[in-house]
Amino acid sequence: QVQLVESGGGLVQAGGSLRLSCAASGRTFSSVAMGWFRRAPGKEREFVSAISWAGTSTTYADSVKGRFTISRDNAKKTVYLQMNSLKPEDTAVYYCARATVAFATRDAYDNWGQGTQVTVSS
Repeated sequence: QVQLVESGGGLVQAGGSLRLSCAASGRTFSSVAMGWFRRAPGKEREFVSAISWAGTSTTYADSVKGRFTISRDNAKKTVYLQMNSLKPEDTAVYYCARATVAFATRDAYDNWGQGTQVTVSS
């Protein structure tokens, strides 16, 4: 069983930056893709970004492309989400997730963290 623990959320002004981290336990971290999702108040959970097992391929939602960067450190079993130029509409609970495949994907996730709150004030 893989456990995922997010950190790094908080309150930031519009235009600011935050870096989220997701620390994983378990042996399968380095062989599968990882992703970030978010759920804003009153909305469905949405895909944000994903990274392949080796970190060589990434994909982003159009809403964050050019502002967010996903990365991973397999030695530390950690995946990151650098968020720049934050907007109030980025306010949400952010979740990291473990994919069941090795390539960056928008679906096929079977393990989720508890989430970290990101609030962007205008």
